[in-house]
Amino acid sequence: METVMDSDSKRTAELENSAGKPQPDSPQGRWATELWEMLKTIVIAFVIMVLLNIFVFNLSMVKGQSMQPTLEEQERLFVDKLVYRLGHPKRGEVVVLKDPSVDADRKPFLVKRIVAVPGDTVEVREGKLIVNGIPQDEPYTDTVIEDGDMPEMKLNAGSYFVMGDNRHAGRSKDSRYFGSVKEKWIVGRAEFVFWPIAKIRDL
Repeated sequence: METVMDSDSKRTAELENSAGKPQPDSPQGRWATELWEMLKTIVIAFVIMVLLNIFVFNLSMVKGQSMQPTLEEQERLFVDKLVYRLGHPKRGEVVVLKDPSVDADRKPFLVKRIVAVPGDTVEVREGKLIVNGIPQDEPYTDTVIEDGDMPEMKLNAGSYFVMGDNRHAGRSKDSRYFGSVKEKWIVGRAEFVFWPIAKIRDL
């Protein structure tokens, strides 16, 4: 048996069904729509930032004094993670790398300078860095190397020698301590300091 409703009954039923639900043209309905659009925008922006942080760039904070005078503790760095997907690290670049001396799945990060690349020979003699038999001019440091001599070593394919710019005794844990660094451990190239604002500068 079909139930037949007159127009007044239909209108009453529609009003009852819509009771308590915000209507699209009502203030509550518009507010709900705007809130939903705002939440979608936030979620999309968050996902994009996460993907960019994983594949394109990273923001890192300097800890310790190993890169003085180039970098000061607590300064923030913009790190380009894409550059080494397209090419290889070069001598003189400041890089962020995973600490090879730590045996853990989640290694802490270090900031160092690449001073020798695959195929180079590197040694420290009489306070000077010597690469391929040539004493290096290092304007980014303010002292000779005070930690003593290091015998010559040749870098294998895919291996890099990194050092901190702070050459005072005992101030930098680097390749003199943990050996050469595999390219896969290098996260990216530090491009510039972005914080504090008064110290914004390229590297």
